[in-house]
Amino acid sequence: MAIQSVLRMGEESLLQVSERVEKFNTPELNNLIQDMHDTMKHEEGAGLAAPQIGIGLQVVIFGVEQNARYPDVESVPYTILINPTIKPLTKEKEEDWEGCLSVPGMRGMVPRFSKIHYHGYDQYGNTISRDVVGFHSRVVQHECDHLQGILYPMRITNFRTFGFTDVLFPAKN
Repeated sequence: MAIQSVLRMGEESLLQVSERVEKFNTPELNNLIQDMHDTMKHEEGAGLAAPQIGIGLQVVIFGVEQNARYPDVESVPYTILINPTIKPLTKEKEEDWEGCLSVPGMRGMVPRFSKIHYHGYDQYGNTISRDVVGFHSRVVQHECDHLQGILYPMRITNFRTFGFTDVLFPAKN
C-alpha cells in the first residue's frame, strides 16, 4: 500500500468527529489499515488514527515494541481497533509526557485515566475487549481522542509543561 501524509494541528478535519465503520473486512477498510500501518511505522509512531491521514472513520492502530521515540515504555501489543469505546476503571489520573505525529516536534504533560477498559472490533469484526494500565492506557486514550476531534494539547492543564521537544529535553538531541 502507501505511506500517507500525516495532517498537522490546524487542519480542520482533525477537529471533526469520526463516523462509525459499518462494514468490516472490505477492500477499502483493509487498504486503509495497511496505509495506516505503513505510515505509523515510517513515522516511528506508537499509534495512528484514521483522521490523521484525512479519513473520518473510527479506526485507530497502535503498538510499541522497540521504538526510538519511546525508549523507556513497556511494550503494547499491535492492535487494530475499530469503533472503540473507553470506560475509565478508576477516577485516578496520571500526568505524563505525550507527543503526536500531528503536532510534530512538541511534547506536553497530559492527564489521563490510569486504568481503562476498551472495547471495539478488529478489521474482521471480531470483538476486542481489554482492561489496561500504564502506557497502553495512555496510547489508547490518545488515539481515540482523535476520533472525537481532540488533540492532546486540548487536554493539557498546565501550559508550562508544553513546548518544543528539543527545548524541553536538550540532552536528548
